[in-house]
Amino acid sequence: MKIKLSLFLILLSFATITTSCVSVQVKENTISAIPAEVKKPKNIILLIGDGMGLSQVSTAIYYKDGKPNFERFHTIGLSKTSSASDLITDSAAGATVFSTGAKTYNGAIAVDMDTIPRPTIVEQLSKRGLATGIIATSSLQHATPASFYAHVKSRSMYEDITAFAPNSGVNFFAGGGLKFFNKRKDGKDLLMEMKAKGYEVITDQLPKIPSESNEIILLAQDGMPKMTEGRGDFLPNATKLALEKLSKNEKGFFLMVEGSQIDWGGHNNDSEYLIQELLDFDKTLGVALDFAKQNGETLIIVTADHETGGYTLASDGKDYNKIKPSFSTNGHSGTMVPVFTEGPGASLFNGIFESNEIYSKMMMLFDK
Repeated sequence: MKIKLSLFLILLSFATITTSCVSVQVKENTISAIPAEVKKPKNIILLIGDGMGLSQVSTAIYYKDGKPNFERFHTIGLSKTSSASDLITDSAAGATVFSTGAKTYNGAIAVDMDTIPRPTIVEQLSKRGLATGIIATSSLQHATPASFYAHVKSRSMYEDITAFAPNSGVNFFAGGGLKFFNKRKDGKDLLMEMKAKGYEVITDQLPKIPSESNEIILLAQDGMPKMTEGRGDFLPNATKLALEKLSKNEKGFFLMVEGSQIDWGGHNNDSEYLIQELLDFDKTLGVALDFAKQNGETLIIVTADHETGGYTLASDGKDYNKIKPSFSTNGHSGTMVPVFTEGPGASLFNGIFESNEIYSKMMMLFDK
Protein backbone atom coordinates (compact mmCIF):
# COMPACT_ATOMS: atom_id res chain seq x y z
CA MET A 1 0.00 0.00 0.00
CA LYS A 2 2.83 2.42 0.90
CA ILE A 3 4.65 1.63 -2.37
CA LYS A 4 1.51 2.30 -4.43
CA LEU A 5 0.87 5.56 -2.56
CA SER A 6 4.48 6.69 -3.08
CA LEU A 7 4.29 5.88 -6.79
CA PHE A 8 1.01 7.81 -7.07
CA LEU A 9 2.54 10.87 -5.39
CA ILE A 10 5.58 10.76 -7.67
CA LEU A 11 3.38 10.56 -10.77
CA LEU A 12 1.13 13.35 -9.47
CA SER A 13 4.17 15.54 -8.79
CA PHE A 14 5.54 14.88 -12.29
CA ALA A 15 2.18 15.72 -13.87
CA THR A 16 1.96 18.96 -11.94
CA ILE A 17 5.47 20.03 -12.94
CA THR A 18 4.82 19.09 -16.58
CA THR A 19 1.56 21.04 -16.66
CA SER A 20 3.22 24.12 -15.17
CA CYS A 21 6.04 24.01 -17.72
CA VAL A 22 3.77 23.50 -20.70
CA SER A 23 1.54 26.41 -19.72
CA VAL A 24 4.35 28.94 -20.18
CA GLN A 25 5.94 27.40 -23.28
CA VAL A 26 4.11 29.01 -26.19
CA LYS A 27 4.73 29.41 -29.88
CA GLU A 28 5.57 32.92 -30.97
CA ASN A 29 3.36 32.85 -34.07
CA THR A 30 0.56 30.36 -34.63
CA ILE A 31 -1.05 32.04 -37.63
CA SER A 32 0.73 31.65 -40.97
CA ALA A 33 -1.36 33.57 -43.47
CA ILE A 34 -4.32 35.89 -43.85
CA PRO A 35 -7.21 34.25 -45.76
CA ALA A 36 -7.68 35.87 -49.17
CA GLU A 37 -11.23 36.92 -48.38
CA VAL A 38 -10.19 38.96 -45.33
CA LYS A 39 -10.07 42.68 -46.08
CA LYS A 40 -6.96 44.36 -44.67
CA PRO A 41 -7.18 47.65 -42.77
CA LYS A 42 -5.20 50.78 -43.54
CA ASN A 43 -5.12 51.75 -39.86
CA ILE A 44 -5.18 49.93 -36.51
CA ILE A 45 -6.18 51.34 -33.13
CA LEU A 46 -5.12 49.10 -30.23
CA LEU A 47 -6.86 50.03 -26.98
CA ILE A 48 -5.50 48.33 -23.87
CA GLY A 49 -7.49 48.33 -20.65
CA ASP A 50 -4.70 47.49 -18.24
CA GLY A 51 -5.93 44.90 -15.74
CA MET A 52 -9.29 44.64 -17.51
CA GLY A 53 -10.97 41.26 -17.21
CA LEU A 54 -14.55 40.36 -18.05
CA SER A 55 -15.91 41.52 -14.70
CA GLN A 56 -14.27 44.91 -15.23
CA VAL A 57 -15.91 45.14 -18.67
CA SER A 58 -19.22 44.17 -17.08
CA THR A 59 -19.15 47.28 -14.90
CA ALA A 60 -19.93 49.28 -18.05
CA ILE A 61 -23.21 47.37 -18.32
CA TYR A 62 -24.27 47.96 -14.74
CA TYR A 63 -22.83 51.39 -14.00
CA LYS A 64 -22.93 53.28 -17.32
CA ASP A 65 -25.84 55.59 -18.01
CA GLY A 66 -26.78 54.31 -21.45
CA LYS A 67 -25.57 51.55 -23.74
CA PRO A 68 -21.86 50.70 -23.27
CA ASN A 69 -19.63 51.09 -26.30
CA PHE A 70 -18.35 47.58 -25.59
CA GLU A 71 -21.68 46.34 -26.94
CA ARG A 72 -20.95 47.83 -30.36
CA PHE A 73 -18.37 45.14 -31.13
CA HIS A 74 -19.34 42.10 -33.19
CA THR A 75 -16.22 39.94 -32.88
CA ILE A 76 -15.05 38.79 -29.45
CA GLY A 77 -12.24 36.41 -28.56
CA LEU A 78 -10.24 35.38 -25.51
CA SER A 79 -6.53 35.86 -24.90
CA LYS A 80 -4.28 33.64 -22.78
CA THR A 81 -1.97 35.96 -20.89
CA SER A 82 0.85 33.95 -19.28
CA SER A 83 4.36 35.31 -19.81
CA ALA A 84 7.39 33.17 -20.69
CA SER A 85 8.66 33.30 -17.11
CA ASP A 86 5.44 33.11 -15.09
CA LEU A 87 1.93 31.73 -15.26
CA ILE A 88 0.70 35.18 -14.27
CA THR A 89 2.14 38.02 -16.32
CA ASP A 90 2.97 41.56 -15.29
CA SER A 91 2.22 44.60 -17.45
CA ALA A 92 5.71 44.81 -18.94
CA ALA A 93 5.74 41.29 -20.37
CA GLY A 94 2.02 41.65 -21.04
CA ALA A 95 2.59 44.70 -23.26
CA THR A 96 5.77 43.40 -24.87
CA VAL A 97 3.77 40.57 -26.47
CA PHE A 98 1.55 43.19 -28.12
CA SER A 99 4.42 45.41 -29.23
CA THR A 100 6.93 42.76 -30.38
CA GLY A 101 5.21 39.38 -30.50
CA ALA A 102 7.73 37.96 -28.02
CA LYS A 103 6.65 36.12 -24.92
CA THR A 104 9.25 37.23 -22.40
CA TYR A 105 9.97 37.50 -18.68
CA ASN A 106 8.03 39.64 -16.23
CA GLY A 107 9.54 43.11 -16.07
CA ALA A 108 10.93 43.11 -19.62
CA ILE A 109 10.37 46.16 -21.82
CA ALA A 110 10.48 45.09 -25.50
CA VAL A 111 13.36 42.66 -24.95
CA ASP A 112 13.37 38.87 -25.16
CA MET A 113 14.31 36.29 -22.53
CA ASP A 114 18.00 37.07 -23.14
CA THR A 115 17.36 40.85 -22.79
CA ILE A 116 17.98 41.30 -26.52
CA PRO A 117 15.84 44.15 -27.97
CA ARG A 118 12.99 43.09 -30.23
CA PRO A 119 11.72 45.53 -32.88
CA THR A 120 8.36 46.98 -31.91
CA ILE A 121 5.35 47.41 -34.15
CA VAL A 122 5.77 51.19 -33.74
CA GLU A 123 9.40 51.09 -34.90
CA GLN A 124 8.64 48.86 -37.87
CA LEU A 125 5.67 50.87 -39.09
CA SER A 126 7.45 54.20 -38.59
CA LYS A 127 10.22 52.97 -40.90
CA ARG A 128 7.59 52.22 -43.54
CA GLY A 129 6.30 55.77 -43.32
CA LEU A 130 3.11 55.11 -41.36
CA ALA A 131 2.09 57.48 -38.57
CA THR A 132 2.23 56.24 -34.96
CA GLY A 133 0.88 57.39 -31.61
CA ILE A 134 0.98 56.39 -27.94
CA ILE A 135 -1.48 57.59 -25.28
CA ALA A 136 -1.76 56.57 -21.62
CA THR A 137 -3.28 57.76 -18.35
CA SER A 138 -0.09 56.63 -16.61
CA SER A 139 3.31 58.16 -17.22
CA LEU A 140 4.65 57.47 -20.70
CA GLN A 141 7.46 55.58 -18.97
CA HIS A 142 5.09 53.09 -17.40
CA ALA A 143 5.26 49.46 -18.50
CA THR A 144 2.62 49.41 -21.23
CA PRO A 145 3.40 52.60 -23.17
CA ALA A 146 7.15 52.08 -22.66
CA SER A 147 6.99 48.67 -24.33
CA PHE A 148 6.01 50.32 -27.61
CA TYR A 149 9.01 52.67 -27.95
CA ALA A 150 11.80 51.61 -25.54
CA HIS A 151 14.03 48.59 -24.90
CA VAL A 152 15.29 48.01 -21.35
CA LYS A 153 15.81 44.95 -19.17
CA SER A 154 13.65 46.26 -16.30
CA ARG A 155 10.44 48.27 -16.26
CA SER A 156 11.72 50.30 -13.29
CA MET A 157 14.41 52.00 -15.39
CA TYR A 158 12.27 55.07 -16.02
CA GLU A 159 15.04 57.48 -16.99
CA ASP A 160 16.55 54.95 -19.40
CA ILE A 161 13.11 54.39 -20.94
CA THR A 162 12.63 58.15 -21.41
CA ALA A 163 15.92 58.41 -23.31
CA PHE A 164 14.36 56.41 -26.16
CA ALA A 165 11.61 59.00 -26.77
CA PRO A 166 13.53 61.61 -28.81
CA ASN A 167 14.60 59.08 -31.46
CA SER A 168 11.46 56.91 -31.27
CA GLY A 169 9.85 58.20 -34.44
CA VAL A 170 6.50 58.34 -32.65
CA ASN A 171 4.41 61.17 -34.10
CA PHE A 172 2.09 61.69 -31.14
CA PHE A 173 2.66 61.12 -27.43
CA ALA A 174 0.17 62.02 -24.69
CA GLY A 175 0.19 61.15 -20.99
CA GLY A 176 2.14 61.86 -17.82
CA GLY A 177 5.80 61.49 -16.91
CA LEU A 178 7.15 65.04 -17.23
CA LYS A 179 9.64 64.66 -14.35
CA PHE A 180 11.54 61.91 -16.16
CA PHE A 181 12.31 64.40 -18.93
CA ASN A 182 13.35 67.48 -16.95
CA LYS A 183 14.02 66.43 -13.35
CA ARG A 184 16.46 63.65 -13.98
CA LYS A 185 19.20 62.28 -11.78
CA ASP A 186 21.66 62.61 -14.65
CA GLY A 187 20.82 66.32 -15.01
CA LYS A 188 19.85 66.05 -18.68
CA ASP A 189 16.94 68.06 -20.09
CA LEU A 190 15.27 65.69 -22.51
CA LEU A 191 12.56 68.23 -23.28
CA MET A 192 15.21 70.27 -25.07
CA GLU A 193 16.30 67.12 -26.88
CA MET A 194 12.70 66.44 -27.93
CA LYS A 195 12.49 69.97 -29.35
CA ALA A 196 15.81 69.51 -31.14
CA LYS A 197 14.33 66.41 -32.78
CA GLY A 198 11.41 68.43 -34.11
CA TYR A 199 8.81 67.76 -31.41
CA GLU A 200 6.42 70.36 -30.13
CA VAL A 201 6.44 69.95 -26.34
CA ILE A 202 3.16 70.74 -24.54
CA THR A 203 2.95 70.69 -20.74
CA ASP A 204 -0.03 72.89 -19.84
CA GLN A 205 -3.18 71.51 -21.44
CA LEU A 206 -4.46 69.31 -24.22
CA PRO A 207 -4.57 71.33 -27.46
CA LYS A 208 -7.80 71.77 -29.42
CA ILE A 209 -6.13 70.99 -32.75
CA PRO A 210 -3.09 68.84 -33.54
CA SER A 211 0.30 70.32 -34.35
CA GLU A 212 1.82 70.13 -37.82
CA SER A 213 4.95 68.80 -36.10
CA ASN A 214 5.42 65.67 -34.05
CA GLU A 215 4.15 66.39 -30.57
CA ILE A 216 4.55 65.18 -27.02
CA ILE A 217 1.92 66.18 -24.47
CA LEU A 218 2.97 65.75 -20.83
CA LEU A 219 0.26 66.84 -18.41
CA ALA A 220 1.47 65.33 -15.13
CA GLN A 221 4.78 64.87 -13.33
CA ASP A 222 4.16 61.12 -13.10
CA GLY A 223 0.83 59.37 -13.71
CA MET A 224 -2.24 61.41 -14.68
CA PRO A 225 -4.81 62.19 -11.93
CA LYS A 226 -7.57 59.66 -11.23
CA MET A 227 -11.00 60.20 -12.76
CA THR A 228 -12.23 60.67 -9.18
CA GLU A 229 -9.65 63.47 -8.81
CA GLY A 230 -10.88 65.42 -11.81
CA ARG A 231 -8.91 64.13 -14.82
CA GLY A 232 -11.95 64.78 -16.97
CA ASP A 233 -12.01 63.78 -20.64
CA PHE A 234 -8.25 63.61 -21.20
CA LEU A 235 -8.29 60.07 -22.60
CA PRO A 236 -11.17 60.41 -25.10
CA ASN A 237 -10.05 63.90 -26.13
CA ALA A 238 -6.41 62.89 -26.56
CA THR A 239 -7.59 59.95 -28.66
CA LYS A 240 -9.72 62.23 -30.82
CA LEU A 241 -6.78 64.63 -31.25
CA ALA A 242 -4.42 61.80 -32.18
CA LEU A 243 -6.85 60.37 -34.74
CA GLU A 244 -7.25 63.79 -36.35
CA LYS A 245 -3.47 64.05 -36.64
CA LEU A 246 -2.49 60.51 -37.59
CA SER A 247 -5.26 60.00 -40.16
CA LYS A 248 -3.65 62.68 -42.38
CA ASN A 249 -0.95 60.14 -43.26
CA GLU A 250 -1.88 58.57 -46.59
CA LYS A 251 0.02 55.35 -45.80
CA GLY A 252 -2.00 54.70 -42.63
CA PHE A 253 -1.38 54.73 -38.90
CA PHE A 254 -1.07 52.72 -35.70
CA LEU A 255 -2.32 54.14 -32.40
CA MET A 256 -2.00 52.54 -28.96
CA VAL A 257 -4.28 53.89 -26.23
CA GLU A 258 -4.06 52.62 -22.66
CA GLY A 259 -6.61 52.98 -19.90
CA SER A 260 -3.78 52.53 -17.41
CA GLN A 261 -5.56 53.11 -14.14
CA ILE A 262 -8.19 50.39 -14.44
CA ASP A 263 -5.28 48.27 -13.22
CA TRP A 264 -4.47 50.65 -10.37
CA GLY A 265 -8.03 50.52 -9.09
CA GLY A 266 -7.72 46.73 -9.04
CA HIS A 267 -4.42 46.81 -7.16
CA ASN A 268 -5.95 49.18 -4.62
CA ASN A 269 -9.07 46.98 -4.30
CA ASP A 270 -10.98 50.23 -4.82
CA SER A 271 -14.15 49.50 -6.79
CA GLU A 272 -15.14 53.16 -7.28
CA TYR A 273 -11.68 53.96 -8.64
CA LEU A 274 -11.86 50.98 -11.00
CA ILE A 275 -15.42 51.68 -12.18
CA GLN A 276 -14.78 55.33 -13.03
CA GLU A 277 -11.60 54.43 -14.94
CA LEU A 278 -13.46 51.71 -16.85
CA LEU A 279 -16.27 54.10 -17.79
CA ASP A 280 -13.69 56.60 -19.03
CA PHE A 281 -12.15 53.83 -21.14
CA ASP A 282 -15.57 52.90 -22.52
CA LYS A 283 -16.12 56.54 -23.51
CA THR A 284 -12.79 56.44 -25.33
CA LEU A 285 -13.92 53.34 -27.21
CA GLY A 286 -16.83 55.42 -28.48
CA VAL A 287 -14.41 57.95 -29.99
CA ALA A 288 -12.46 55.19 -31.73
CA LEU A 289 -15.57 53.37 -32.96
CA ASP A 290 -17.13 56.56 -34.31
CA PHE A 291 -13.93 57.36 -36.20
CA ALA A 292 -13.69 53.83 -37.61
CA LYS A 293 -17.31 53.83 -38.71
CA GLN A 294 -16.81 57.06 -40.64
CA ASN A 295 -13.36 56.10 -41.95
CA GLY A 296 -14.14 52.56 -43.15
CA GLU A 297 -10.47 51.47 -43.27
CA THR A 298 -9.71 51.14 -39.56
CA LEU A 299 -9.51 48.03 -37.38
CA ILE A 300 -10.13 48.53 -33.66
CA ILE A 301 -8.74 46.00 -31.18
CA VAL A 302 -9.64 46.25 -27.49
CA THR A 303 -8.02 43.94 -24.97
CA ALA A 304 -6.04 43.73 -21.73
CA ASP A 305 -2.57 42.59 -20.75
CA HIS A 306 -4.01 40.68 -17.78
CA GLU A 307 -6.76 40.87 -15.15
CA THR A 308 -6.09 42.62 -11.85
CA GLY A 309 -7.72 42.12 -8.48
CA GLY A 310 -9.66 38.92 -9.06
CA TYR A 311 -12.60 41.30 -9.46
CA THR A 312 -16.17 40.02 -9.20
CA LEU A 313 -19.65 41.49 -9.39
CA ALA A 314 -21.82 39.42 -7.05
CA SER A 315 -24.82 39.82 -4.80
CA ASP A 316 -24.43 40.11 -1.06
CA GLY A 317 -26.12 36.74 -0.78
CA LYS A 318 -29.41 38.30 0.24
CA ASP A 319 -30.56 40.80 -2.37
CA TYR A 320 -30.01 39.67 -5.97
CA ASN A 321 -30.89 43.14 -7.27
CA LYS A 322 -27.86 44.67 -5.56
CA ILE A 323 -24.32 44.24 -6.86
CA LYS A 324 -21.46 44.04 -4.42
CA PRO A 325 -18.10 44.47 -6.18
CA SER A 326 -15.32 42.50 -4.48
CA PHE A 327 -11.71 41.46 -4.95
CA SER A 328 -9.85 38.23 -4.24
CA THR A 329 -6.32 39.66 -4.53
CA ASN A 330 -4.46 42.94 -4.77
CA GLY A 331 -2.28 41.44 -7.52
CA HIS A 332 -2.89 40.05 -10.98
CA SER A 333 -4.83 36.91 -11.84
CA GLY A 334 -4.25 34.30 -14.52
CA THR A 335 -7.72 34.42 -16.03
CA MET A 336 -8.11 34.87 -19.78
CA VAL A 337 -9.05 38.36 -20.94
CA PRO A 338 -11.49 39.42 -23.68
CA VAL A 339 -10.46 40.68 -27.10
CA PHE A 340 -13.01 42.90 -28.87
CA THR A 341 -12.51 43.75 -32.55
CA GLU A 342 -14.40 45.77 -35.14
CA GLY A 343 -13.52 46.67 -38.72
CA PRO A 344 -11.48 45.13 -41.55
CA GLY A 345 -9.66 42.01 -40.33
CA ALA A 346 -11.76 41.60 -37.18
CA SER A 347 -12.65 37.99 -38.00
CA LEU A 348 -9.05 36.93 -37.34
CA PHE A 349 -9.48 37.65 -33.65
CA ASN A 350 -12.31 35.23 -32.99
CA GLY A 351 -11.68 32.25 -30.70
CA ILE A 352 -9.10 31.53 -28.00
CA PHE A 353 -5.44 32.31 -28.64
CA GLU A 354 -2.15 33.29 -27.03
CA SER A 355 -1.68 36.99 -26.35
CA ASN A 356 1.30 37.28 -28.72
CA GLU A 357 -0.91 36.31 -31.66
CA ILE A 358 -2.41 39.80 -31.45
CA TYR A 359 0.93 41.18 -32.63
CA SER A 360 1.40 38.65 -35.42
CA LYS A 361 -2.11 39.23 -36.73
CA MET A 362 -1.68 43.00 -36.67
CA MET A 363 1.61 42.81 -38.54
CA MET A 364 0.22 40.49 -41.19
CA LEU A 365 -2.74 42.81 -41.69
CA PHE A 366 -0.30 45.66 -42.24
CA ASP A 367 1.73 43.58 -44.72
CA LYS A 368 -0.18 44.49 -47.81
